[in-house]
Amino acid sequence: MAHSLVCGVDEAGRGPLAGPVYAAAVMLDPERPVAGLADSKTLTANRRETLAQHIRERSLAWAIAYATVDEIDRLNILQASLLAMKRAVAQLPRTPTEVLVDGLHCPTIDLPIRAIAGGDAAIAAISAASILAKTARDAEMLSLHSRFPQYGFDRHKGYPTQEHLNALRIHGACELHRKSFAPVRRVLYRD
Repeated sequence: MAHSLVCGVDEAGRGPLAGPVYAAAVMLDPERPVAGLADSKTLTANRRETLAQHIRERSLAWAIAYATVDEIDRLNILQASLLAMKRAVAQLPRTPTEVLVDGLHCPTIDLPIRAIAGGDAAIAAISAASILAKTARDAEMLSLHSRFPQYGFDRHKGYPTQEHLNALRIHGACELHRKSFAPVRRVLYRD
């Protein structure tokens, strides 16, 4: 094959107080470009969904994985994020020749790999991974909202908004909450 098979990797959900952390790995097809790729945080929800569909249809390969709340609490959020990234790369149906990861840290994998700070805004494959990870995590939080509607996961996706912090104080923590995160710990161990 004439061109290298570069894989972009990013995560979504490091900052929330609840829910899993997701990661995606994407190998874009240079013959079928996806216009409008950008850091998922800069896009509207509707634009992310449209782009996610195009990414899934046009990429050479893509995969989405996650680390559970229990893994986040046991390992810490950075290590759980790296675990989700490693799982996403491992699930790819094709083996990339190089892996580019957004941020400062790389998962331990047996492939050439580089961390690129700000990669989600600068490297198309990482932008694509950012979009797939974010849309998958948001969909999961919408689904989990039906089990725990009192927290408003459909609106804040588990992030520490004032609404979420108020719900935590009123209802306490549920099984989706990350017990190792300070606002959740405070609720669990209050007098």
